Amino acid sequence: MVENNSQYFPVCLKIAGRSCLVIGGGRVGERKAKGLLAHGARIKVISPELSETLAGLHQAGTIEWLPRLYQDGDLAGAFLVIACTDDPTVQERVHAEAEAHNILLNVADVPKWCNFILPATARRGDLAISVSTAGKSPALASMLRQALEGQYGPEYGALVDILGALRDTVLAGGRPHAENKLIFARLADPEMAVWIKDGLWQKLARHIQDVLGPDVSLDCLEAVRQEYQHFAGATR
Repeated sequence: MVENNSQYFPVCLKIAGRSCLVIGGGRVGERKAKGLLAHGARIKVISPELSETLAGLHQAGTIEWLPRLYQDGDLAGAFLVIACTDDPTVQERVHAEAEAHNILLNVADVPKWCNFILPATARRGDLAISVSTAGKSPALASMLRQALEGQYGPEYGALVDILGALRDTVLAGGRPHAENKLIFARLADPEMAVWIKDGLWQKLARHIQDVLGPDVSLDCLEAVRQEYQHFAGATR
């Protein structure tokens, strides 16, 4: 087994409302910008031209556009930057500016200029399962992501919503951390996702009451059942 000496530290960033810069307005820039927008970022794109989709977003006022090439100083005020250009000179200049100002930078398909990389991610609601090869094989990461998407269906997104609501209930009880940790472990039964997928909502309710007591509110179950009824079976 190879020793774990990856230079990348796995982390999830909250970028909602933060200024993010995309350098490049082609198909790659479009994909990166849409991904950032999906998580609430404020987007500025620097590019002489925009793809049709990005142009539409600009016309709608969803993104800001500087219709020119990158210039030194453009990274000022940015929380995160993604450079989607195949010009090595521009890549190096952007990297130098990001390093000088401690700005998060990803240069698409050029790991040597990145201080963060974007993993391949399977998403099910608020559940995100990410795979990274430290930039060595994006194709392998993509293959593993597809396998995860087959293994973890939308019932896991529903499960996250339920456990999130119950977590708030448990924390409101004011118990010691160690006691809460045991409760959370008991709640997260590996069969819960199966019960959701098969529409066994009463069984799920009984499990929750067994752990948290008969008086616990089960309002979250009904809300989730209605939201996910397109994939869940009929309530039994």
